[in-house]
Amino acid sequence: MIRLVELKDKESWYSLDKHLPEAVFDEKVACKQGYVYVKDEKVIGMLRYNLFWDNTPFCTMLFIDSTYRSKGYGKQMIEYWEQDMKSQGYGMIMTSTQVDEDAQHFYRKLGYKDCGGFIVDIPGYEQPMEMIMIKKI
Repeated sequence: MIRLVELKDKESWYSLDKHLPEAVFDEKVACKQGYVYVKDEKVIGMLRYNLFWDNTPFCTMLFIDSTYRSKGYGKQMIEYWEQDMKSQGYGMIMTSTQVDEDAQHFYRKLGYKDCGGFIVDIPGYEQPMEMIMIKKI
């Protein structure tokens, strides 16, 4: 079952998401910008997003517990999010992944296309190129 994240999910959320500052979790709940995948009463996945340019949904994190990967749960979460965004009147969505991550192949299979990227080379923040991907919904 996929549902909006709730305050009671905080501990489970942070077992999967190591990047979201704790101060932002309550905002994700209040703004309804996060989802959890619950299976057998356990949170096995999460998805969060923001609005890029304040008007375009941008998936900032999709994570499925390693035990449940490659079983279609990530695809189900993305499709659920896409449908929710479409029902809210959005026509385009975005996400990103680093070029050295396999997620780019996952997103392409779901109809996302490359639309650019950027390199962060500031000392202490370096990372491989970040690839931006878009999809019409």
